[in-house]
Amino acid sequence: MEKWILLGMAPVFLGLIALEAWYWHRRRPGLYTWADTLSNAALALMHQAADAVAWSLVIGLYYLVYRHRLFHFEASVASVAALVVAQDFFYYWFHRASHRIRWLWASHVTHHSSERLNLSTAFRQSLTYPISGMWLFWLPLAWLGFEPTHIVAVVAINLGFQFFVHTQAIGRLGWLEAVINTPSTHRVHHARNPQYIDRNYAGVLVIWDRLFGTYVAEDPAAPCVYGIVDPVHSHNPLVLTFHEWAAMARDLVRARGLRAALGQVFGPPEGAFSHVGRPSARAGHEGPC
Repeated sequence: MEKWILLGMAPVFLGLIALEAWYWHRRRPGLYTWADTLSNAALALMHQAADAVAWSLVIGLYYLVYRHRLFHFEASVASVAALVVAQDFFYYWFHRASHRIRWLWASHVTHHSSERLNLSTAFRQSLTYPISGMWLFWLPLAWLGFEPTHIVAVVAINLGFQFFVHTQAIGRLGWLEAVINTPSTHRVHHARNPQYIDRNYAGVLVIWDRLFGTYVAEDPAAPCVYGIVDPVHSHNPLVLTFHEWAAMARDLVRARGLRAALGQVFGPPEGAFSHVGRPSARAGHEGPC
């Protein structure tokens, strides 16, 4: 279902990318390049294929958990709203964990690896999310009592919403900045400036960042610099997908003892052998939108 919802929104996404590229063509010619945009598109197709396979494999587990649910929710506006808020809460923690646990960062780094931020950057996703375990973060929703196909649909809607915040064409949005994830909020998240790294994990609602102390407002005096601290100088989708997994494997070989090995896989990205000594591997990170 997630695949079909996002595919259904694809004409809107592609139309807005074309419009934004036209808008920036004379104003900031380097904001869109064919190499960057095409690699984003290839990564999106790879991600969608992997995600479709993953959901077909794990949906049975969701229904198994759902059979032991704590509550039964009748279909209603209230239950749908509750699911949207609950899924967004779990998304916040998935996203935060993806910046602080290297196993998850190995997938998420792909999304942050471009030094440009435009609407096509939203397509820049990794096919390895099912391996790192993104789907595990939504399982508690089935246990609470939300129907698995509804969970899949809301996950897709959450991700679809996030497409619209990957832009530099829209400024701050007044009172909405206190409620939802906005382009300004998300620009901070994609920046590698020291004061912006590992901030603003919001999916739809920014209230989680404000509640848990991870919100930082965009500062006009500190323009966002995008990308990761240790850039990947490639547009090859396979390199963009697997470079951090390869670095993690090399670091695992270098590790001495079980504790060191576990630290290389499940510790914070900046503690990895490959990233120690670099200017803050956090979030921009190599050392993540």
